[in-house]
Amino acid sequence: MAPVEQDALAVREQLFHERVRECIICALLFASLYILCHFIITHFKKHTDFTAVHDDEDAAVNRIALGLCTFTLAVALGAVLLLPFSIISNEVLLSFPQNYYIQWLNGSLIHGLWNLVFLFSNMSLVFLMPFAYFFTESEGFAGSKKGIMARVYETSVVLLLLTLLVLGMVWVASAIVGNDAASRQSLYDLWEYYLPYLYSCISLFGVLLLLLCTPFGLSTMFTVTGKLLVKPRLLEDLDEQLSCTRFEEAAVSHRIHSGKASCWLNLDMEMLREQFFAIRSKRRKLELRHRASPWQRNLGYPLAMLGLLALTGISVLIVCFHVLELLLDDAAMPRGIQDASLGQVSFSIFGSFGAALQVVLIFYLMLSSVVGFYSSPLFTRLLPERQDTPLTKIIGNCVSLLVLSSALPVFSRTLGITRFDLLGDFGRFNWLGNFYIVFLYNMGFAGLTTLCLVKRVSWAVQAELIRAFGEDRDMGTQGWLLGCPLSPSLALTLSLCPGLHKLPLPVTRRRTRSKPC
Repeated sequence: MAPVEQDALAVREQLFHERVRECIICALLFASLYILCHFIITHFKKHTDFTAVHDDEDAAVNRIALGLCTFTLAVALGAVLLLPFSIISNEVLLSFPQNYYIQWLNGSLIHGLWNLVFLFSNMSLVFLMPFAYFFTESEGFAGSKKGIMARVYETSVVLLLLTLLVLGMVWVASAIVGNDAASRQSLYDLWEYYLPYLYSCISLFGVLLLLLCTPFGLSTMFTVTGKLLVKPRLLEDLDEQLSCTRFEEAAVSHRIHSGKASCWLNLDMEMLREQFFAIRSKRRKLELRHRASPWQRNLGYPLAMLGLLALTGISVLIVCFHVLELLLDDAAMPRGIQDASLGQVSFSIFGSFGAALQVVLIFYLMLSSVVGFYSSPLFTRLLPERQDTPLTKIIGNCVSLLVLSSALPVFSRTLGITRFDLLGDFGRFNWLGNFYIVFLYNMGFAGLTTLCLVKRVSWAVQAELIRAFGEDRDMGTQGWLLGCPLSPSLALTLSLCPGLHKLPLPVTRRRTRSKPC
């Protein structure tokens, strides 16, 4: 064999081995995500939907739909990790350019991952999730033999009709928008025009959903952090509050178990029980705060709030700087590329530290968007419950998370959080080249985030100051003591426990002379 032929054969053999290696790495990564998502969905699913006690056919159908949901959730998680993995890979190749053990981390692998995520996202949104929903709701055609295949036939027919309806709507919309000859010619190209255009509409909807959910989620995360961590309080004595709360709980519990009304109070037992549960909940919270160490109580919460404020402030500053770049330089517009040249230049002016900050901000914005999505009044009913989430709600959650996560790369690049350009078909969206959409999107994010942040912080500070300085400990104004002289023992108890006046017991002033107790 000639040397030239040997060199050509060696090159083809090397390309074959690289392709096989990339396929193995992609398969291992997706298998890991699939296993993780399986455990997540198993944690939330309702077990009665998958038992074969009532009907083996329904249980098998639900298990098939559950597998499709797991696949979709794995794709959503892969879309979230796509941009951070690309940024980290570029920094690793910059730091270790000649390392033999990381040669597998190249631009071809990253480009293949972007294409796979785009393909699986389209397939899940357009085919798999609608199929899973219709499959669980189908019963087979009337007169046909019952079984899983009858459900498959019915689901396939319904999904085919739905596909024709959606494609027809896209055809009409694209014909109205584009009226030139090139646009009319592209109407007959299904793979190169229809699916990218449909996914472009879905991505635009996801990006708009991220715009609405992220600022709301950023403000909600401050409240969630306050509930999860022990907050320090100004001018507060925990020992005194805990002893008073325990005394109040014991007093209300004694009145409930005594079963008779006082000579000077007309007690409502149902209201007393509600008060007892409220006081007990307050006592448990106080005990939790009392058990916390001074470092956790006085340092953990302030550090967490400062971290949230810093990340939110940095995000707003980056977006504001990106707005100025949009006005001065056309290169700041988001664009797509077809070749990922990694390991040549850092995507941040601060080097590895800036790249790490970009990754943290991307995860932070995604987490805040999910929190805002589930906290909004429109989607709060989709919030999954542990071991009690029906299959239809699981399907809805998977679709929602996939829409949010698949729009995250476009969202991050549009706001200027990262300089990493969109790879593959992610950069083919038509609206990315519109300056007014990108500019207004950046302005809307900066304005909404700043407004929500200012309101949340100012209200929290105002509520804390009012709580700290607005407590009234005057005992003579309590309505439940009207008309009743205080015994020496009760007066001593009230003087030792000033928090007892907060017990909200209903009273009725008796005008008739009561019998002695």
